[in-house]
Formats: sequence, structure tokens, C-alpha cells
Amino acid sequence: MHAILEAGGKQHRVEPDTVFIVEKLTAEPGEVVEFDRVALVERNGRVRIGNPWVKGARVACRVLGQLRGRKLNVSTYSAKTNTKRKVGHRQPYTRLRVEKITVGRSRTKKES
Repeated sequence: MHAILEAGGKQHRVEPDTVFIVEKLTAEPGEVVEFDRVALVERNGRVRIGNPWVKGARVACRVLGQLRGRKLNVSTYSAKTNTKRKVGHRQPYTRLRVEKITVGRSRTKKES
């Protein structure tokens, strides 16, 4: 079983127990985050494609921690004024592990 979900403007192909990195989320390590923007779900050879998202599909992920990407050095130079500028940037990310992928609504019958 696998799914394609959208998080942080990017699509990720995930399976249960997959560890992946997304743009920073406001969640503490150990919390469970659910994504409902699931574009595709494959289960037992059956593929469900959303238009644009699969209705009732959710991907539950546990936050493993926050991290930062490698440093990018950005420099600008203007020749005639002899202006130089150097700036560094490190993008913040969140590391997630997929707990489970669910499709469809789980309804519980009311007891009368």
C-alpha cells in the first residue's frame, strides 16, 4: 500500500513506516500529524486517484523531529559601486514517519 500526499507545496510518495522530510510544520516531536490532501492511494493493486484529492483518505504521520538543511551561501556583487554582500540561509524541515494510511470513512453504528 502506498499513497501520494501533498505537504508544503510538494508531493511525496509514502508507504507505512516510511521516513520523509517536509517543510517545517508547527508540531512537537512525538505528535501525530494527519494529512488529508492525498492525491493517490494504491491498496492491493487497486488504485484510487483523486480529483484533486481522494475523498476520505488520510495519512497519519508521527513527528520525529525538527532539523535544518545544509547552508546555502548567497552573494551579490555590483561592479560599478564595488558593493558586496554575502548572506547564508538554512531551510527548516520536519522529519516524519508514516504511521498508517486510511481510505474511506470509518462509521460507527449508533446503538439505540
